[in-house]
Amino acid sequence: MENLSAYTVLFTFCGLIILSYLFSVLNRATRIPSVLLLLGTGILLRYLSGIMGFTFHIPPTLIEMIGTVGLIMIVLEAGLDLEVSREKLPLIRNSFFSGMIIFVLSTLAVAGLIQWFLPETPIINCIVYAIPLSIVSSAIVLPSVHHLSVEKKEFLIYEASFSDVLGIMVFNFFTTAPTISGKDVTWFIASIPVGIVLSVAVCFFLMLLLIKNRVNIKFFLVFAVLIVVYAGGKMMHLPSLLTILLFGMVVNNWELFRWKPLHSYFSIQSVDEVRGFLKSITAESAFLIRTFFFIIFGFGMDINLLYDKQVLLLGSSIVGVLFVLRFVYLRVVHRYDLFPELFYIPRGLVTVLLFYKIPEWQHIDQFAEGILFFVILATSLIMMLGAMLYRDRPVELEKTGELSSE
Repeated sequence: MENLSAYTVLFTFCGLIILSYLFSVLNRATRIPSVLLLLGTGILLRYLSGIMGFTFHIPPTLIEMIGTVGLIMIVLEAGLDLEVSREKLPLIRNSFFSGMIIFVLSTLAVAGLIQWFLPETPIINCIVYAIPLSIVSSAIVLPSVHHLSVEKKEFLIYEASFSDVLGIMVFNFFTTAPTISGKDVTWFIASIPVGIVLSVAVCFFLMLLLIKNRVNIKFFLVFAVLIVVYAGGKMMHLPSLLTILLFGMVVNNWELFRWKPLHSYFSIQSVDEVRGFLKSITAESAFLIRTFFFIIFGFGMDINLLYDKQVLLLGSSIVGVLFVLRFVYLRVVHRYDLFPELFYIPRGLVTVLLFYKIPEWQHIDQFAEGILFFVILATSLIMMLGAMLYRDRPVELEKTGELSSE
């Protein structure tokens, strides 16, 4: 480790960024999720470092820190991509219920599976482990829907964003203390309207920073404020991730506000300038953080864990349950088009981030860490299969709306 020069580190750092960009280009051409390629790069680097005699220790705190910043950027990026209108309210409603109901059913089913495989484990601990595995990863969905129609793209972005926010809120509730009281339940319910009110105040404060601030340092100051809001909300057990999502949606839908004094203070033209630059710098920051998060995660994983019997049995069962529940909801309850929405069940950044934040008193020692890697890998491969098959659909029928739900 000490033999590495500064130029070697810079060469490696920038080379990985260039490689990640090429993976993004390859994703658009082949529909192979870039997260799979990034994980593979991390595994390859682990293998090469072992051959060369280099040893690196990656502390979980580093993964958690990068993942938290990446989560904030990705949720903000999602908010900046979402357009709200009266015509889209049914789409927003459907995606919300899809994200919420599938998340709840998946959590209960996966918790049941964990307790069935590990019968001595308390059910609360099983639920805590099931929550991260039940959250759809917006970090993987967002860069993988560019080839879909506008309606399908917006449905999946909304659904993944709602799944992230709801999943993190529920996880924080179950990991607050060893015992859950009625007071905790009351605060959890009351925190939602409190979080919405806080979101409104933060939104206008950030708009003030972006538009009225005369100092050139604006955008990273805003990101610093968002991180402080997120961390502060976490300490107060508030849904601070909802604040970040709403801020992005407010900036992207500023024209919906009809109050004239507001537009005289924040003109549409000035908001448009802020929106364009904010989208650009947020997308690039999310790309950078996503790159190193998944490479580091892949580097820290031992591929030999996938050969463990428990990993294969429990991991396959979890993926099967996630797929079946999504099929049942989209087909029977929602009556939504199954293709390719059925295949978009990736687990990723939020799953890893929450997995490393499980409190000591809720750890399940018998739960193999390779299960986490197996579920992320398998669900990403399923999404890749759906994306590749969707490319071959008849374009002319899709445009005229003549495709059946089958």
